[in-house]
Amino acid sequence: MASPETDDRPFPPGEYPVIVIGSGPGGLQASYGLHHYGIEHAVLSADPAAGGMFRKWPFFQRLLSWTKPYAPEARTSREYQRYDWNSLVTFEPELRSMQAAFMDGSSYFPSRPEMQANLEAFAERAGIAVRYGCTWESTSRVDGPDGTRFVLQTTDGEYRAKLLVLAVGVAQPWSPSPPGIELARHYADTREASSYAGKRIFIIGKQNSGFELASGLAAWASSITVCSPSPAKTSIEKRSLAGVRARYVQPFEDNYLGLGVKILDASIAAIVQVEGGLRVDIKRTDTSEELSVEVDEVIAATGFTCPLRDLPELGVETFGQAKLPAVTPLWESASVPGIYFAGTITQASSGLRKHGIPSYSGAVQGHRYNGLILARHVAETHFGVVTERPIVEADAIVPFLLREATRAPELWHQKAYLARVISLADDGFRDEGIVPLVHALDGMTQDVIAMTVEADGTGAIYPVVYVRHDGRLAETALPGHPLLDFETPGHVEGLRAALEGVLHEASAA
Repeated sequence: MASPETDDRPFPPGEYPVIVIGSGPGGLQASYGLHHYGIEHAVLSADPAAGGMFRKWPFFQRLLSWTKPYAPEARTSREYQRYDWNSLVTFEPELRSMQAAFMDGSSYFPSRPEMQANLEAFAERAGIAVRYGCTWESTSRVDGPDGTRFVLQTTDGEYRAKLLVLAVGVAQPWSPSPPGIELARHYADTREASSYAGKRIFIIGKQNSGFELASGLAAWASSITVCSPSPAKTSIEKRSLAGVRARYVQPFEDNYLGLGVKILDASIAAIVQVEGGLRVDIKRTDTSEELSVEVDEVIAATGFTCPLRDLPELGVETFGQAKLPAVTPLWESASVPGIYFAGTITQASSGLRKHGIPSYSGAVQGHRYNGLILARHVAETHFGVVTERPIVEADAIVPFLLREATRAPELWHQKAYLARVISLADDGFRDEGIVPLVHALDGMTQDVIAMTVEADGTGAIYPVVYVRHDGRLAETALPGHPLLDFETPGHVEGLRAALEGVLHEASAA
């Protein structure tokens, strides 16, 4: 650690109104938003530079999320974000959609180094200051005459803040605990691919990382077994960024063709050291048949948990295998007010989960919008910042909402999760901007019209409008369209009918 005399890093130990922890995409997006709304804050990161998990993963270097360099919209437009799933979002056109400039053209799925370069350049060009090399170690809370403060102990000293924004990712390796699990390596400890040449590999897990390893090692391993208790639900996962993209289907093809890959639905009973390697004892979940597979190496591609350190001891409640924090629809700890979460952890607020499809908050193209909404909420709620909510004339509401349903990237990337919301205020209709749908329906005091886009898992995509008025909630699904155009005369007629009551009442008043 540098001495105080030579340390020129920003944000020395002390007190700040808000402290953001993390310099991955979640932390950078939250810091950008707070800066936009004029909120003083410090950003601390244990990493040496911006990038977060993209400084290390995915192991086989190619992302699941695409950026299309040539699209129907200009790169500096809001609408281009539909085609760019990897850039952070900004109000300034010149900072938008930076990812394409770092891609070599070999794929519209950026490589890991290209994503890292994108995030590093964003931090520099957006002027996001970060105190790198500063590791958060522990947390406490003190009450004083001017309210509660969170006290952070770090490798650089003590920090205090009224509010915390944790953007530390879901990045702490997790493995199940059958006997012998210590003989397996975690995905995070995977070696260089050629070191697996000719080996028999057993992969525990059928999520992204499991199929990434199976695909990447197929050219090297003599045989690969992919195993977990539940089958991969590819009918849904292929339509979710959190699931199996097309190129990850290779292991299924190799399994079907008998090309050295076996996919099993079974639980792991034990991993045992035997002469010449390891034996994995399993129990099939469909028949309860007990089997054993002899292999050279076992890799646990079993996921990650949230590195929340001592926050559970402070009262932050968590749930599930990933130890996600219990949060409000605006990503504040449900049990410890003043602690907010950004980045991939915002998947803890699941939304409505329409048709069983989760939010996309576990990926950059979803949580980047959450970060801007969070910054606005913090600015308004805790610092008295007044943000613009323009009046929308009644006769403009229908075309405005249908245009949003057709073109708004927030609604397309966060289907049935984010909505364009119009509230009925005393002085007329006001544009509330992009709001989490659950918050619009349950958390706002005004009557609201909320437009979102939904997908039902079969491939159908269509707009849905929610109207909460006079204590009643109505939901109307409008028809889809083969060209995804929701501004047709039929859609205009359908939306007018859905809004007839609230628009008529407002015009009469």
